[in-house]
Amino acid sequence: MHPPVLQLGAAVRSAAAELRGPGRHSRGCPRTGFAGGTSDGRFKEAAPSACTPRGEMSDSRRCPGDEVKDGDRDRGGRGGALRSPPAACRRSSLQKSHICSRSYFIVVMVFFHIYIVSVIAILLYVNYSSGRAELDTSSSQEAPDWDSTGSQEAPDWDPTQQDFVRDVFLPRIEGIRVGHVQKVSLVPHKIHEMRTLSLKPLLFEIPDFLSDEECRVVMQLAQLKGLMESQLMVQEGQEDLAEELNLSPEEIFNLLDINRDGQLQLNEILTHSRVRDGIWLTHENLREIYAGLKADKDDDGLLSLEEFTLLSSDAFQRFLLQRGVKRSQLVRNSRHAWLYEGRGAHQVLQDLKKRVIRLTRLPPALVDLSEPLQVVRYKQGGHYHAHHDSGPVYPETACTHTRLAANTSTPFETSCRYITVLFYLNSVEGGGETAFPVADNRTYDEVSLIQNDVDLLDTRKNCDKSNLKVKPTKGTAVFWYNYLSDGRGWVGEQDEYSLHGGCVVTQGTKWVANKWINIDPDYQRQVRYQQLVSELPEDADDDTTLSSSETHSSDVHQEL
Repeated sequence: MHPPVLQLGAAVRSAAAELRGPGRHSRGCPRTGFAGGTSDGRFKEAAPSACTPRGEMSDSRRCPGDEVKDGDRDRGGRGGALRSPPAACRRSSLQKSHICSRSYFIVVMVFFHIYIVSVIAILLYVNYSSGRAELDTSSSQEAPDWDSTGSQEAPDWDPTQQDFVRDVFLPRIEGIRVGHVQKVSLVPHKIHEMRTLSLKPLLFEIPDFLSDEECRVVMQLAQLKGLMESQLMVQEGQEDLAEELNLSPEEIFNLLDINRDGQLQLNEILTHSRVRDGIWLTHENLREIYAGLKADKDDDGLLSLEEFTLLSSDAFQRFLLQRGVKRSQLVRNSRHAWLYEGRGAHQVLQDLKKRVIRLTRLPPALVDLSEPLQVVRYKQGGHYHAHHDSGPVYPETACTHTRLAANTSTPFETSCRYITVLFYLNSVEGGGETAFPVADNRTYDEVSLIQNDVDLLDTRKNCDKSNLKVKPTKGTAVFWYNYLSDGRGWVGEQDEYSLHGGCVVTQGTKWVANKWINIDPDYQRQVRYQQLVSELPEDADDDTTLSSSETHSSDVHQEL
């Protein structure tokens, strides 16, 4: 073997022996720089940068150029600089260290974020659980249970409780937006779709609410009961409202004079007195009345205070009775019957009432003590001018259904119908739509309902100008809220946008049924009413409710 080769092998063995010496780290990679001195005064080169297991460094893991020839050491001399390891080896060592640090940082950050998210989730869960527990214990009636199909069972109300603390909260369905469809369970093994028609008023439509057979039975029961004229004429002997309120002609004139110009225009008269003794007044017949009574002496269509005071309080009534009234001039041209839905009633009527309870999600006691089902028939030419099913409630006003519990005598009574459910019992060949003149209007102004001799409340002439019309389709039901919420789970102010009417039937016959749910906006008065009813004998309960409903329902729209 050649001497240079032997010399090179001895140098390699010497370097390997030095790696096992005290200058080498027992763990990890050796430090860069000098490892120490030798016995002859020279400095040893630092061990290679690659990490090795305990023992000898294998040739395969040693960086090239680690072997340093004797000649190189001699040229370095004592204290001379030694050649540093090649750049490739240094780069390999730095890259491995950098990769290890970055991976460790990423792992730490991932675990840190998982920890933060877990803490937040636990806090939210604890807060939600405590909130639900408080809600369930403090107001269990406010959040009724839902069954698996999405329908809600309304809590029943025990009217015999003696305290008057409000513990009943009326559920109110949210409309979300116009066109929104909700799934509701009203009968076993069937899901109905409920679509939002408007938000002002809150109005919904439910197709196939009644079957064809149920529609037929309801119409036959109404005919068997006997249909009566839906006449809204004032009964003879009724005291004049002005005398009852002790208002002078000047005070009445000022109330009617909306623009305060000292003269009564036709629109101002009609705005407050469209309905006079059951007759729908228009610009034309109001001029006819002026001429017949010789009230408008200068024939300018205006009444001054002097001309108004010359009219007696019953002048309008006497003239209309003398002239005669056509059916088309009535506020409502139809016939109707009331059908009892309580114990002993036809099973179809009882099933219909239960379906209404599930639809509205109201306590059954409120529905049970409301008005009976009203069935209405409109023949060709029949109509119902736009009106509100409920009147506004003021401190001096009592609800008709709770007037016995008012404990005071009030000059005004009004129907307090929280919800109207309207059923179409047949499909009409022509006309007969249910019109909502101001549905979803930006604002509501009673005076603006008459513009340029166009009266939006006149469903015989201007039904096509209504914002919303619902076509009568057999079996379909629509329902809406006549009152707003008071924000505390009870009845609030009247929803003026619930103004509606029946368009004139141009062809065929129209059959509908109304189910009104009566709730007094005065919670205390409603509770007293419930208590009075609960104290009646069980057999007299239903008879009293039925008779009182039929007594006041025939003239319930007199004040509207």
